[in-house]
Amino acid sequence: MELIEKYFPDLTESQRARFAALYDLYADWNAKINVVSRKDFDQLYLRHVLHSLAIAKVCRFDAGARILDVGCGGGFPSVPLAILFPEAYFTAADSIRKKITVVEGVSQSLGLTNLTPCCVRVETLPERYDYVVSRAVTAMPEFVDWIWSKIERGQRGTLPNGILYLKGGDLAEELARTGKHWDLYDIHAFFDEEFFETKKVVYTPKK
Repeated sequence: MELIEKYFPDLTESQRARFAALYDLYADWNAKINVVSRKDFDQLYLRHVLHSLAIAKVCRFDAGARILDVGCGGGFPSVPLAILFPEAYFTAADSIRKKITVVEGVSQSLGLTNLTPCCVRVETLPERYDYVVSRAVTAMPEFVDWIWSKIERGQRGTLPNGILYLKGGDLAEELARTGKHWDLYDIHAFFDEEFFETKKVVYTPKK
């Protein structure tokens, strides 16, 4: 929790309580359904919660904004972002049922009424969204093909609507193959910890 408060000092009491509850909730669920690697579970706040919140350092979502988390796994980045932006609406999508079971359990325990978990392939979703977020689900050209038509043009946050994707390593060739312009934000510019040295938020707007 100290990590979260270090970088997000203006949390409300409700947000602080929800972030504090994450460790025990995920420990309980992880014992039943392994969605967070056991070898780094002790680093849950650093490697999962804070990493997810790097998106909030790049773009803050407006009240009423609709955000789709593609391949959400156990709920990252959507669960931490839904806590931080209680007036925005999040859809956490994954095609693996057991992962969505965990997201359902965590969000119900936290009382996150602004988060809707869906067991679905995102290509089949009929809705459109203001932003799409994700964390290293697949190669970017394939990812863009899946979701580009799901993004509504406009601006419902501090950046125009688009994709905000958490990724690490050398991305130049992979991003070039999408045919789109990307802005890269070094997470290490926001968070001091060594874990973030090679990690980035990559962003492209829906024009």
